[in-house]
Amino acid sequence: MSSLSVKTDKLGAAASFLCMIHCIATPFLFVAQACSHSCCSAAPGWWRGIDFAFLIISFTAVARSVQSTSSQAVRVGLCISWLVLAGSILSEWFMPSLFSEWVKYSGALSLIGLHLYNMKFCQCTEDGCCAPLG
Repeated sequence: MSSLSVKTDKLGAAASFLCMIHCIATPFLFVAQACSHSCCSAAPGWWRGIDFAFLIISFTAVARSVQSTSSQAVRVGLCISWLVLAGSILSEWFMPSLFSEWVKYSGALSLIGLHLYNMKFCQCTEDGCCAPLG
């Protein structure tokens, strides 16, 4: 595994962590504004748009890590976690009645964990050398 992969895992874990902090902070930063379905809906569009910046950064990190990991389970887990996070962000914007912040947090936490796991245990050149998940 190349040092580029380690860097993308660090980037992916950091971006997911910052995304989660951003999402947790939103209701507290905009609590004075009236809440409709979700306190996050009271945040200005530019603030909520930061979610898409995190989504693009995390997609780039996932794509690089998927190409270079030695574990099929990590590949699948990263893709599923990113899809969960992306689906949650899109539902928050376009279908707020289906939005659940816990789904977003789960996706972000999974990405953090998988990137860290990949960085620590899957840095080898031959297939199957990655420590088993779980």
